[in-house]
Amino acid sequence: MKLLLKYIKNYIKETILGPFFKLLEAGFELFVPLIIAKMIDEGIAQQNQTLIWLCALALGLLALIGCISAISAQYFSAKAAVGMSEEMRRDLFAHIESFGYTEIDQVGTSTLITRLTNDINQVQNGVNLFLRLFLRSPFIVFGSMIMAFTISPRLAIVFVITILILFLVVIFIMVVSIPLVKKVASLIERMTQLVSENLSGVRVIRAFHIEKEQAEEFETQNKNYYDASILVGKINAFLNPVTTLILNCAILILIYKGGFQVFEGSITQGQLVALVSYMSSILIELIKLVNLVLNLTKAIASASRIESIFNMQTSYLNQPEEISYEDNCVFHFEHVSFRYQNDQMDTIQDVSFCIPKNKRIGIIGGTGSGKSTLVHLMGRFYDASSGKILYKGVDISHVDLKKFHEEVVLVPQQAVLFKGTIAQNLRWGKKDASEAEMMEACRNAQMADFVEEKGLDYEIAQNGLNLSGGQRQRLTIARALVAKAEVLILDASSSALDYATEAALRKAIAQNYECTLITISQRVSSLMDCDMILVMDEGKLVGMGTHEELMKDCVIYQKISASQIREVEA
Repeated sequence: MKLLLKYIKNYIKETILGPFFKLLEAGFELFVPLIIAKMIDEGIAQQNQTLIWLCALALGLLALIGCISAISAQYFSAKAAVGMSEEMRRDLFAHIESFGYTEIDQVGTSTLITRLTNDINQVQNGVNLFLRLFLRSPFIVFGSMIMAFTISPRLAIVFVITILILFLVVIFIMVVSIPLVKKVASLIERMTQLVSENLSGVRVIRAFHIEKEQAEEFETQNKNYYDASILVGKINAFLNPVTTLILNCAILILIYKGGFQVFEGSITQGQLVALVSYMSSILIELIKLVNLVLNLTKAIASASRIESIFNMQTSYLNQPEEISYEDNCVFHFEHVSFRYQNDQMDTIQDVSFCIPKNKRIGIIGGTGSGKSTLVHLMGRFYDASSGKILYKGVDISHVDLKKFHEEVVLVPQQAVLFKGTIAQNLRWGKKDASEAEMMEACRNAQMADFVEEKGLDYEIAQNGLNLSGGQRQRLTIARALVAKAEVLILDASSSALDYATEAALRKAIAQNYECTLITISQRVSSLMDCDMILVMDEGKLVGMGTHEELMKDCVIYQKISASQIREVEA
């Protein structure tokens, strides 16, 4: 609720005017049965045409005022709900953007998407209904009962008993359906996650020909959602006939008892019609009230899930200090260990090394040896679990993130491109990059032929699906080269390139860019000319030196080299 109050307070005027106009509409609505009663008793019974027309005019005027009030209430309620959800969605997106890899790994992208879309929509609908109905429905219910007492206290007892019975039925249905509504929400989240995984991994699914298994898994989840939704629907559907039955029984009793009072002269025919009208109004408003409570339950549950994301503190904190970089060592790892959240073992164990400025550094090792984790720590996408990482002699956690990521650019293992033109993607590296600068980066990334043929305005599909794997990798490298950063980290980002293209890429970077180049590769041939090579094995640094030094002293490096020579000979 704190979350809702935080955002709704920016729309105080709307949250007051919305319910106010609804109350105004409800107040006028309560007078309608009384006017009809007067029309019947004094107009029709006494054949008073003037009174009949006056009553009809009054009903028309009430209808017009009620319509204007209802539209005004809808406008202000919708403005508050939509405005609040827009601000909440904006702040939640900004908060998610502040997350480090740790928080995203912990929550999952599908959950975050659900929070930004479905959950905020549920909150928006709940707030809209709340502002329109939370005063109107109780006001009509109890107002009708009070009006019934002004007409006939004896018959008003029927209203009291009926309302109590209806409230018991409503409460019972709410108690049963609310847990089921929460279950349906969790099932929607699971389905969203499954769809997201299938869409992002569609090529892998087709490559392994498991479309049938994935379709069956989706069918299972869809069936669970269907069954839960049907159950909720049946319970809610039970409400309408039961309340209608109770109401009709109450109306029968009302007409039966009221008939005797009309015969006795205690009440008039018009007053009996008014009592029946009030009873019908109670039914309609109670059904609205149940729908309101069910929607509020969904909204509160969604708000709670959204608040849990807001309450997550990012480990990716920016705590800059005034720093003068003097150390010639770009990255200095001092006994660094790192463990992913919920893992039982360290992925990186007691790693120490120094990377000098403007040198070419290679990182090699078997699959799962911790190479990518090492460069993620250098890029400060994760913080070390223990030990210290220094950037230019300063603790990396004290370096301003904006300045740091202007100086250090990482090209990830998986090439990520965004829907838009080639130029728009390249300018992620430098916002004001000229056409000449972008073409220079493309030439050095061995992408010039394609870009010259298609042009910088060539439209790239989402995730770069209209490009080959090698084209995507070269374009992401070109995007990094546009930035002309001091440190360039290539995390196996040329794995889809052939030997000749990769060699030309490395040569172009070495000749045209004065930077510290850190390259992860599985190929010994790609790292042979590096000034220093780090050899990783099972999270430990087992070798460090030039190619020649490692071939003499490092058994793991020798094995990797020998295996690749055998592959080439084969």
